Amino acid sequence: MNPCFNGSCLCGSVLFSVESFSDNAANCHCSMCRKFHGAAYGTLVIVKGLKWLSGEELLKEYVAENGTIRTFCFNCGSSLGFRCKGEPSERIELAISTFDTDIPVIIDAQIYTGNKANWCELDPNFTTFVEGR
Repeated sequence: MNPCFNGSCLCGSVLFSVESFSDNAANCHCSMCRKFHGAAYGTLVIVKGLKWLSGEELLKEYVAENGTIRTFCFNCGSSLGFRCKGEPSERIELAISTFDTDIPVIIDAQIYTGNKANWCELDPNFTTFVEGR
């Protein structure tokens, strides 16, 4: 039986579990991730076997001009997910900071560093991409 990894939004209304994670996880420095997460970068990973346990009716989506879709909790505003334009809802990346338990994810890259905030230092231990991988 696969272990489940649980997470939630800030207010606890949206609860979810996932079965596993992609091997690639990155700190994204694009301006949209910075604004959406309110931080120097957003750290996301593609998840597999996502189940919304509660609060699915509170999930809202913002579709950016470039067609990317960002999912958040309507109640508390927590940044939860990201999808590329045209991707099915099953292929979602979740913000790793929303997990309530330790997860087996290792950050391996920094992406869209051409857009990084001038006050943020890049980690020299990660592979760096000026744009996407």
